[in-house]
Amino acid sequence: MTEVNTQLYINGVYRPAEDNLQYGIYNPARPSELVGYAAAATKKDVDKAVQAAHAAFPAWSELGYARRAELLRKIGYALTAEIDDVNYRSQLFCREHGKILRETHLEISRLGERFFQCADYADRLAADELIEGPPFDTLVSRQPRGVAALIVPWNWPLAILGCKLPQALITGNTVVVKPANYSALTPTLTLRKIAELLPPGVLNILTGSSSEIGDPLVGHPLVRKVNFTGSVEVGRHVMKVAAENITPVTLELGGNDPGIILEDALLDEAAFKRLYLGAFMSTGQICMALKRLYVHRSRYDEVVAGLIAECNRQIIGDGLLPETTMGPMNNKKQLNVVQGMIAQAYQAGAEVVELGQVVDQELYAQGYFQRPTLVLNPAHHLDVVQEEQFGPVLPIIPFDTEEEVISWANDSVFGLCSSVWSQDTKRAVTLSRQIEAGYTYLNAHGPSAQDGRGPFGGFKQSGIGRNMGYEGTIAFQGYHCISAPNDSIGTLMPFWNK
Repeated sequence: MTEVNTQLYINGVYRPAEDNLQYGIYNPARPSELVGYAAAATKKDVDKAVQAAHAAFPAWSELGYARRAELLRKIGYALTAEIDDVNYRSQLFCREHGKILRETHLEISRLGERFFQCADYADRLAADELIEGPPFDTLVSRQPRGVAALIVPWNWPLAILGCKLPQALITGNTVVVKPANYSALTPTLTLRKIAELLPPGVLNILTGSSSEIGDPLVGHPLVRKVNFTGSVEVGRHVMKVAAENITPVTLELGGNDPGIILEDALLDEAAFKRLYLGAFMSTGQICMALKRLYVHRSRYDEVVAGLIAECNRQIIGDGLLPETTMGPMNNKKQLNVVQGMIAQAYQAGAEVVELGQVVDQELYAQGYFQRPTLVLNPAHHLDVVQEEQFGPVLPIIPFDTEEEVISWANDSVFGLCSSVWSQDTKRAVTLSRQIEAGYTYLNAHGPSAQDGRGPFGGFKQSGIGRNMGYEGTIAFQGYHCISAPNDSIGTLMPFWNK
């Protein structure tokens, strides 16, 4: 296939980086196969992008919610209108990332859906609140913050863009987006399609090394909001750099999601498919994936047998092939982390079961592949239980009482998502309220169970703030109050929602 070359997009111009710097992106299924080159931005490029966004901010913020909503709907349609283009970007995404075609199509369509969703917030966003006196009449409204720096990870870059980009735009902010190095080609092409439908400077795109351009972007004095999705380690650093300018941050930093299967759970074929997807979708490389499964002892053997059967149905290989249901991991570094956890569990005496069907053994040996793996009843101190695996491995642990399993579920530095599996909704909700997590799914887990209308984020080291939903949208604004004495001649009533 033809190599792809992507560039930067700054102030309405698609152009190379300073000194024409680039870096290569390779196929994780065939690590020797060059997929293409992405522009490697410099500090000068960062400043130009932020300056362009800053210059475009006044006109964009004054455009009004209704007009911005029209543009968002136009973008939502354009992202999926041309089927040949969608297929091209889906295949390219599969080659640079590794995930299967079904999932790349899902990401592209989900991004479009979120532009429509945010456009529908326009009337609600435009409405002020009037607090009537005495002693004062006060108008409570919101204003856009200015230039928003949006930093997305490599695992689900397009879907995660849909959690922050349309939200930033509908609320009147201008934007600089930095995709992750490991998957920059398709996000850049997709972002370019969006940017070309907006006024110059409203959306700017930077690709390149985080060590080179991360701090200059996050720490730029004209950046007024940072929204970062990625690891805890990098999130801490982002927070420190942003603190220099007191720049507000939203951080979504992953999790170690517990799932709890109660003794009354319905475990039919559909339930096992949902369990499998919750843990192993996108080769397990999802922040909201099921990462620890606690099963009532009376159902433990049944769950293990059911998941073994479901995992053994999977075909591991090149994501471009229609029969493939699990592709490679995205990069060697993360593969090493996952395989290290598996090795530690095995050496500690846990039962480790690697499953699935490998059709092409030669391809499997050269690519960043790991078969879906279950670790049965591991000790709680092992990394596979305590850390976020971010790969296709799932520990399964029996429990006896609700008190015991809640204690284990909350014994984590993370608090992103969780799930409870039961036919008794009242009991499931009661148990859910005891879990320290920002989101709890009932009888499902992960992206296929996510309601995008609700705010998404976590507690503890899973991050700060929320993305998605109305709450994640107004996070890109600051409150502004206008107050007057209640008995003054100039009442504020005529200006309410003007």
